[in-house]
Amino acid sequence: MNRFVLTAIALLMTTAAFAASDKMVKEIDVSLDIDAVTNPAAALRYANTADDLKNAIAARLVGRTDADEGVTVDINLSELELSNSFTEMVGSADTRLVGDVKVTEGPSLKNEYTLTVDVNQAKMFFPETVDMTKLSASSDEFYNSLITAFADAVVVRLDK
Repeated sequence: MNRFVLTAIALLMTTAAFAASDKMVKEIDVSLDIDAVTNPAAALRYANTADDLKNAIAARLVGRTDADEGVTVDINLSELELSNSFTEMVGSADTRLVGDVKVTEGPSLKNEYTLTVDVNQAKMFFPETVDMTKLSASSDEFYNSLITAFADAVVVRLDK
């Protein structure tokens, strides 16, 4: 099967999982200490990561948000590890996004875990037209795929 078919199947499966869920979400909070990113080019590129991730999660929860009831999802992105040169090819880059995720309902902690998304999880979200031999960690396609993979993983685990 080609990558397009595999990606379509994966998206249909996750869409079905979202549709079957009824857990409401009251609030999503994402934080990242951008000062901890030591590579200046990477810090500039990833300056909006917290907002982008929050928006990506919210987009997957349409119809499941409520200002008065539901769980709170709090994500502290503890690590944004980029490849040493920030322009290495994806095949050899060690780029990953790591965050501590807490899901609470009122005063009760419902779920807590550390989520790591690396290039292997992000690959399934790369556009079909991307030339993998020329893709770098600084590209829009790579960035968007990393955010999408992390957001999907959070929403899928929300109902477990």
